[in-house]
Parts: sequence; structure tokens; C-alpha cells
Amino acid sequence: MDSYGKHMFTPNVRTEQDKVGMGERYAQVYESRLRDPLDADARAFIESRDSFYMATVSETGWPYLQHRGGPAGFLKVLGPQQIGFADYRGNKQFISKGNLRADTRVSLFLMDYPRKARLKLIGHGTMIEASDDPELTKLLSTDGAAPAERLMTIDLVAMDWNCPKYITPRLTEAEIETALGPRLSALNTHIESLEARLDALDPDWKAKE
Repeated sequence: MDSYGKHMFTPNVRTEQDKVGMGERYAQVYESRLRDPLDADARAFIESRDSFYMATVSETGWPYLQHRGGPAGFLKVLGPQQIGFADYRGNKQFISKGNLRADTRVSLFLMDYPRKARLKLIGHGTMIEASDDPELTKLLSTDGAAPAERLMTIDLVAMDWNCPKYITPRLTEAEIETALGPRLSALNTHIESLEARLDALDPDWKAKE
């Protein structure tokens, strides 16, 4: 894959970086920052997401940012530099799909709020109807997800891990349950033990509450 800076650090961006003395530093850092095909860390991160943000480019030149969500693992790694996901029924505006007809460039932002990590990906996207490719539909389907209406594959061009600064940790219900489950279980066991002792001392204690 290319260096992320090759596509993002344009002359105007470099001008702004130079104003604060960062232009040369970024140039040196990203000069050798060519990424190999997706490594194990990137693959694991991508395939553990339950949501991400995807931007496409409209024919009027405006970027369009959309949220995509599903069961953890619905975003899948299909190859060394290709990812894909099943697109579910939405509001039928078809803005992303329409934008891709004119410009295949997409940008993805993947967040892990509890661990304060984020991964940026850019590439060329293709979206087709699920009925057009049953084999790919099967490959991109995920247990617990809605039926796929469309299929999106993205040939990656570059990626970059972003710094964790200013990311506020957030937990999903499942993550909260995982984190607090053992403590709540222990607390319930302790309560049951105390109630059993009260029953032995005073069988009518509940009626007196």
C-alpha cells in the first residue's frame, strides 16, 4: 500500500504544516511509511468493529459521511489489501451508492473507543446488489445481521493509525456487561448468602420490610 501522506499531504497541506514547523518532520516520517498488506493487528482491529464511518465524494464536490453498523465482525478482510461488508436496508437515499458511480474513492474511519484507538483507511469502493453475487453475499454475511441488500468491497490504497489524543472512552452494553458481569455475579451471590442467613434467623423478615 501507499504511504498515507502521499495522498493527504498536498502542497497546501504542507504549507500549513510548515507554518508550525511540522512539514519536514512529517515528510521524513511518512517517506518510509509504506504499509505492507494488512498485518495481523490491522486485520484483528478491522474485523472486531461493530461500526465505522465512511466518506464518499459527491458530484458537486461535497464529501458525504455516513455511519455503517452491524454485529461485530461484519466488516471483513477479504484479501491482503481488500475489505468488504454487507450493506443493509436503509432509508433508500442511496447517496453513497450514487456517489460511487462517479467517483470510487472512499475514506473510512474505524474507532475503538474503550481502547482509544482509531484506524484511517482510503481506497476504491465498488457496490453491487447482493442478488448479483450469491457467493460474495455468503462470504460477507454475518450471523445475527439483517439480510444483505447490497455488497461493498474496497481495494485499499493506504492506511494510517491515528493518535489516541482526545478520544473519550465509551463502552457498548455488551462491553459493560463483560466488564461488570463478574462483579455483579459475585455481588448477587453475596446477597443470596445474606438472605439465607436472615431466613435462618427470622423466616418472616421479608414480610416485615
